[in-house]
Amino acid sequence: MKLIDCIESQAARLAQAGLFFGHGTTNAFDEAMWLALWRLGLPLDALDDHEERELNAAELAAIAALVDERISTRKPAAYLTGEAWLQGVPFTIDERAIVPRSFIAELIVDASIDPWLHPESRRVLDLCTGNGSLAVLAAMAWPEVEVDALDLSTDALAVARLNVERHGLTERIRLLQGDGLSGAQGPYDLILCNPPYVNSASMAALPAEYRAEPELALAGGSDGMDFIRALLRDAPAALTDTGVLVLEIGNEREHFEAAFPALEVVWMETSSGADQVLLVTKDQLL
Repeated sequence: MKLIDCIESQAARLAQAGLFFGHGTTNAFDEAMWLALWRLGLPLDALDDHEERELNAAELAAIAALVDERISTRKPAAYLTGEAWLQGVPFTIDERAIVPRSFIAELIVDASIDPWLHPESRRVLDLCTGNGSLAVLAAMAWPEVEVDALDLSTDALAVARLNVERHGLTERIRLLQGDGLSGAQGPYDLILCNPPYVNSASMAALPAEYRAEPELALAGGSDGMDFIRALLRDAPAALTDTGVLVLEIGNEREHFEAAFPALEVVWMETSSGADQVLLVTKDQLL
């Protein structure tokens, strides 16, 4: 069987199983392609070069077994492969940390945040760093800055360390452990934060793939704003005079605006629209 035929066959199995996609892919075909290429040790963007390759019985069995595991465990594919990609950059991942997928990554890579930074901006905080992906992308995008990567979870920070080392950034990224900004060592010119923001009703309805992730990284209380309330209260003291906060809130804009009706923010355009990520200056927070 050719690789492309194998992928299509396994995609049909994934679709029939009623899985949820959202941890790097959005559909059964892309998920099957990811699993097949990874199992064969091929680059994830190399299907066009290998789709006509004839697979032997052992290769077909190995791919089928991986798909079996995806179906039976309902775990995100990234946890099965131990790797996830964000903006073309590979990251090590396991169940100690949330699978990286922040829309803030787009804003870092496409330079949407750059106009808001002071020319002398040198210090960046990635709050709720998880596996460290935003800290790594920030260090790559702004070679002149030093980055603090902070998380409450020591397990997540262990994964973040793997990625900081993987990308050779141990001299520029410092890992910090603490609860919210109480663990920060500012002031910072820029705070990036993809916090736990899922409201309790949405948490109760999450597919199994999301329940496989650490709840600590997802659950934001009844309206999703528990962490964010403390963050917006404490952020001014952690920012320089020209500092800005870039905050991801996912699908919680209605709850955000209800919780902070007088706060003026800038909504940033991402591939998912202009209501997932906001930017707010220190002056606006004050």
